[in-house]
Amino acid sequence: MASSSSSSVLFMISAVILSSVLAVVSASNFNQDFTITWGDGRAKILNNSQLLTLSLDKTSGSGFQSNNEYLFGKIDMQLKLVPGNSAGTVTAYYLSSQGSTHDEIDFEFLGNLSGDPYILHTNVFSQGKGNREQQFYLWFDPTADFHTYSILWNPQRIIFSVDGTPIREFKNAESFGVPYPKNQPMRIYSSLWNADDWATRGGLVKTDWTQAPFTASYRNFNANACIWSSGSSSCASSSSNSNAWLSEQLDSTNQGRMKWVQKNYMIYNYCTDSKRFPQGFPPECSMS
Repeated sequence: MASSSSSSVLFMISAVILSSVLAVVSASNFNQDFTITWGDGRAKILNNSQLLTLSLDKTSGSGFQSNNEYLFGKIDMQLKLVPGNSAGTVTAYYLSSQGSTHDEIDFEFLGNLSGDPYILHTNVFSQGKGNREQQFYLWFDPTADFHTYSILWNPQRIIFSVDGTPIREFKNAESFGVPYPKNQPMRIYSSLWNADDWATRGGLVKTDWTQAPFTASYRNFNANACIWSSGSSSCASSSSNSNAWLSEQLDSTNQGRMKWVQKNYMIYNYCTDSKRFPQGFPPECSMS
C-alpha cells in the first residue's frame, strides 16, 4: 500500500521518533480519572493505577468512562489492542455526550483474523447525526506495543492523530449549515465488546471464542482540556498560554503527513462514496 519513495521513508522515520517521544507521557492515575462502568470484574486497574485492561469473553465485554466531562480538549491515550485472532471484536475509544441529539467523536478498532490488518474506524456525530465514517489501516502492528491515539477538539476543528501524526480533520462547517459539536460537554468512554454481526468483513467472520478472553490495555492518559462542572468551564479562568490548543490548527508539515496517511492507508471515506449519496455529498465534504 505504502510507496517506497524517499519521502515515505522519511515520514516513517519521523513517525518512529514521534512515537518514542510520545511514549514518555507522564503517567496518569486510572483510579482518579476513570470509573469502570460494566463488565462484572472483566475490567481491571493494575500497576499502581498506571494500567487499565478491558477483557471480553463469551458472556460479556467490559468498559469504563471518565470521571470528568470536557467541553473541548486535547486528549491522548495509549492503547495496545487485542492480539492474535481478534475477528468479531471491537475496541471503542471515544468522546460522547448523552441523549438523542448527542455529540460524539469516535475511534473504533475493528478486530481481524491473524495476519490481517486492524481497521481503524473514525466517525463524528453532531446533534445526533453521524454517518461521517473514515476508515484506515495502520502503518504498524497495533497489538505488539502501545501507541498513542489522540483527539484534538476545539471550536474550529476536530483532529484525529496516531502517534502524533494527524490522520483526519473535521472542520467546523456551521457556515454550510452543518451542526458542530461545541455546546455539549462529553465524557471519555471505552469498551471492548463482541460485534461479530458486522465488525469483520461485514459479519462474515465470527468471533472464535476458543481465543477468549480477549484483552486490550490502556496507559498514559493525558487530557489538556476544559473540564465542565456545575455549568462552567475550567478554561474560563486559565491563562491563554496554557490553552493554545484551543486555536490549534495543522501546519503545512502536518497537513502533508495527513495527506500521506490518507493516500496510503485510508480505505473508506464517506465523502467519496457516491453510491451512498446519489443526491450529492454532505455539505462539509466540500471543505475537504
